[in-house]
Amino acid sequence: MNAELSSEELARRIAEIAGAKGAEEIVALDVRGLVGYTDFLLIATARNERQAKAIHEEVYRVMKADGRLPSRTEGEREAEWVLIDYLDCVLHVMTPDTRERFRLEQLWGEAPKVELDVRAAS
Repeated sequence: MNAELSSEELARRIAEIAGAKGAEEIVALDVRGLVGYTDFLLIATARNERQAKAIHEEVYRVMKADGRLPSRTEGEREAEWVLIDYLDCVLHVMTPDTRERFRLEQLWGEAPKVELDVRAAS
């Protein structure tokens, strides 16, 4: 059923899953006019490496149940920066220090932000 999601719906779905697992400061960037390899970049903060792994595992589990597997995943062992590539949407889960150091929102500053109605679990 969810295999039919548009790229924006996919980004929203992944953001919801990450948010439900405690991801914070979730930002969606629409990069369709800027790059050819994906439509949306999702950037989320995990409090620490353990939480980053938990977010990765939950996104993987739920998306697999929805019939989608990532084309690739990187960084899940160290978990300071976990990248999960679903082709139309790439999720970056980063620890606070890593997110501050790489500043992806600034790097992709020309990309429009997509409003997400996702609240991190409290």
